[in-house]
Formats: sequence, structure tokens, C-alpha cells
Amino acid sequence: MDLKDQLKNLFPEHEETAEPIKEKSDIWLQDEPIICKYEKRKGKPITILEGYNGATQDFKKLAKEIKKMLSVGGSFKDEKIIIQGDYRTQIMQLLKDKGFNVKRVGG
Repeated sequence: MDLKDQLKNLFPEHEETAEPIKEKSDIWLQDEPIICKYEKRKGKPITILEGYNGATQDFKKLAKEIKKMLSVGGSFKDEKIIIQGDYRTQIMQLLKDKGFNVKRVGG
């Protein structure tokens, strides 16, 4: 007798409902928007993400995921994610899909 059978014996009038299981994010979501801005350094375009106030390890995981998804280089310095190239629209869409609030700044 498994757990479902035991629960049916205890609560015979209860009907089982099939609810979709939401994917639990291991990254802490925040209320304030993450700022996504565009700059040029030494003539080359970069995208900067800043304003995350969660754990540093979570922000590093997010940076790694963004770099892997876009197949580009980047770094994490001074509580900022720096991505090589102008990928504001793709990054903003990824963050919105994950549940973040994102604000576009510059250009």
C-alpha cells in the first residue's frame, strides 16, 4: 500500500486534482528592477546589468547562464554583470521569463 492509497483511506471524499508543478527558481527574485544598460568601452559595445541586491553567488549563476545562452564572453565585477556586445533585448527577455523586473537604460 503506497502513500496515495493510505491518503484515500483517510480522506475518501477528497478528489485528486492535477496541478502543474511550477519550476522553482534557485535564484532570489527581487522587487526593484535590474538595470540593463548599454555602453561603449574602447569602441566596443557592452551590456551591463546592475542593481541586483540578492546573494552574490546567485548573480554569478545568472551571469554564467546569460553568457552560455548567448555564446558570448563577459565577466562579473563590482556587483555588475558585463556582457560583450549589445544583447539588451535578448537579456531582458530572458530575465522577464525568469520572473525578474528589468528596466532598460540608455539608447
